[in-house]
Amino acid sequence: MIRVWGRPNSINVQKVMWTIAELELPHERIDAGGAFGRLDTPEYAKLNPNRKIPVIEDGGVVIWESNAILRYLAARYGSGGLWPEDPTARAEADRWMDWQLTELAPLLHPIFWGLVRTPPERRDGEAITRAAAAIGPVWSILDAHLAGRSFVGGARLTMGDVPVGCAYWRYRSLDIARPSSPHLEAWFERLAERPGYRRHVMLPLS
Repeated sequence: MIRVWGRPNSINVQKVMWTIAELELPHERIDAGGAFGRLDTPEYAKLNPNRKIPVIEDGGVVIWESNAILRYLAARYGSGGLWPEDPTARAEADRWMDWQLTELAPLLHPIFWGLVRTPPERRDGEAITRAAAAIGPVWSILDAHLAGRSFVGGARLTMGDVPVGCAYWRYRSLDIARPSSPHLEAWFERLAERPGYRRHVMLPLS
């Protein structure tokens, strides 16, 4: 049985839990991080010296960093599905996973933290406004890519949909102006049909 360390409202934990749901893997999730603590213990440091979430234990295998966990789970348990066997198709999934980290996350983070996890009297309104204005054109890149595609890699869900799918729920739930994104919205509706996405990703922001 796979053991997952992390709290359910962490976007990086949501990536892992949605993946586990898609693969129908037996698992146990242990609350860690945020109000749950545990990260500063010597025992946790042995699992992840960075003292961050998520971490998984799969038998004797311990993995940290959410996208590395996704790749491991998809390769080990989802070959031909979440893990495309063709190298070209796999690279397509890989690049959108990394795109979420390098292009989306730096802009989404200040908006989310500013509006959700910062009291109104302490918010940096200018930083939130700048990031909100900048992130729309970035999402438009994926919107254009999804024209004529059901998922980021083509006709079926792959690991490439997971990080961006988690980020999109967070983005569309924030009280900010967003450009029209018909292809993103159609893709979101397909994601929302999946039980694992509804259960682990479509949660109130907190």
